[in-house]
Amino acid sequence: MLVLASRSASRQEMLRAAGVAFEAVPADVDERAVEARLGNSSAAEIATVLAVEKARSAALRLPGRLVLGSDSLVSVAGRRFDKPSSRAEAADHLRFFSGRLMHLHSAAALLRDGATIWTHGALAELQVRQLSENFIAGYLDGEWPAIGHCAGAFRIEGPGVQLFADIRGDMFTVLGMPLVPVLAALRAEGVLPA
Repeated sequence: MLVLASRSASRQEMLRAAGVAFEAVPADVDERAVEARLGNSSAAEIATVLAVEKARSAALRLPGRLVLGSDSLVSVAGRRFDKPSSRAEAADHLRFFSGRLMHLHSAAALLRDGATIWTHGALAELQVRQLSENFIAGYLDGEWPAIGHCAGAFRIEGPGVQLFADIRGDMFTVLGMPLVPVLAALRAEGVLPA
């Protein structure tokens, strides 16, 4: 059975809805340390490395098992944004995002015994509408602290959809994992029927 190296409810729900049997095993990765090590790498590269590192953290503990890792990173106006660590930081992020184009990079990786079998990255572009201070305060009243673990300070499947004027890209990518390519890779590995 596939191992998903993630606590993410949206990633787990995507796999369940697609009919993929899996066991969730949280990854043990210091994401900020990995980002610091990668320095000026692109958000797409960092998302892929983080997906690999998350899968590796579980794969090394579970010999012989196929492990799926995934990660998402947000960049706006050339700046990378981590998950907000406080409500005040989430508000600052939203103020910065207001009226700008958000690039959401989602990546996935499959590993077995620490060896990378497959990786894939995808991009979605989300046009953030102009956000008023009243909207930001009301939004955070309803969504904080749930969005504290979300890149971009939003859950697209909830009130976070109200942040955007336009979305270009695969909705699975926006949810945090490029699911269609993941399913193809799982078929190639014999986890799903061809």
